[in-house]
Amino acid sequence: MSQEKHNTRKRTWKQLNERDRIKIETLLAEKLTPKEIAKRMGRDRRTIEREIRRGTVSQLDQNWVERRVYLSDVGQRIKEENGANKGRTLKIGHDHALVRHIEHKIGKEKYSPDAVIGEIRAKGLQFSVKICTKTLYNYIDAGLFLNISNKDLPVKKDGKKRRYQCVKRVALNNKKGRSIEERPKEIENRAEYGHWEMDCVMGKGKACLLVMTERYSREELIFKLENKTQESVIGILDRLEKRYKSRFSGIFKSITMDNGTEFLDMKNLETSCRNPGERRTTCYYAHPYSSWERGSNENANKLIRRFIPKGTDIGQLKASDIKRIERWMNNYPRRILGYKSPNEYKAA
Repeated sequence: MSQEKHNTRKRTWKQLNERDRIKIETLLAEKLTPKEIAKRMGRDRRTIEREIRRGTVSQLDQNWVERRVYLSDVGQRIKEENGANKGRTLKIGHDHALVRHIEHKIGKEKYSPDAVIGEIRAKGLQFSVKICTKTLYNYIDAGLFLNISNKDLPVKKDGKKRRYQCVKRVALNNKKGRSIEERPKEIENRAEYGHWEMDCVMGKGKACLLVMTERYSREELIFKLENKTQESVIGILDRLEKRYKSRFSGIFKSITMDNGTEFLDMKNLETSCRNPGERRTTCYYAHPYSSWERGSNENANKLIRRFIPKGTDIGQLKASDIKRIERWMNNYPRRILGYKSPNEYKAA
């Protein structure tokens, strides 16, 4: 087969090998100059000169007179050491715009490395270099970024999946509550919008946050409660019903909760404040010690903890602080949503 139309350019250089270095040592012993050695070996003169300089060492002859000689084994050893230390270049070092983007997203906007890389791909953001999530974690571990480190990251997972099992079938403090076992399959399968999970995030003091997570889109609603009581929780649902009016039942079709005392008044949670006697939503209660049955809710709570660590006095938080966290969560790209944010996923 003819190779005349190949697209591989002819190689214009070749590294010296061990045999070449022995030949150089032999020709130097014959008093040849670097120019003459280069001509005989078919090499460039500068290549021979650099090699001689690299492998030349000082030796003492039998009269204890120091002289400079080229040794092929020294040149070969230095070449091998340099090759071992060279390593691969860092891809990200060629794209300062990508570095600034990553440092801003992780350091300022509290993104995880996976969210940063996923959003770049999902939105088609253009950078001259592409890296994967694992590579970004490796770079951060190695301390290659000036403005971010492992301290800026959420807790890393070990990749192992937890085994879940129901500890108890009935909550002794909530025998009248509607069990999650009665929840229809379409809610379990996240087939439609309007089914929520609800929980409280505690801090220092009496105040807490009421957190509602929509199962289909992972949309988040966060409210500040002055105290963790049934009246406070019912008051939030009443407020939402007055805001959405007749649309409330379509937006909040069901709510799944744990068996905390603040959620046990199922009758008043479900009863409409605008149309007394009518049901505005349907409540379900997870099994005791089975937080995984409200997995979306629990994952959302972890995101909230990036801004409100345990021990924070929630009573000191302003309404604007809470809404800022809520907006961040609703605009945060999720892997499970194809790296779309809840707002984008809901609108799609």
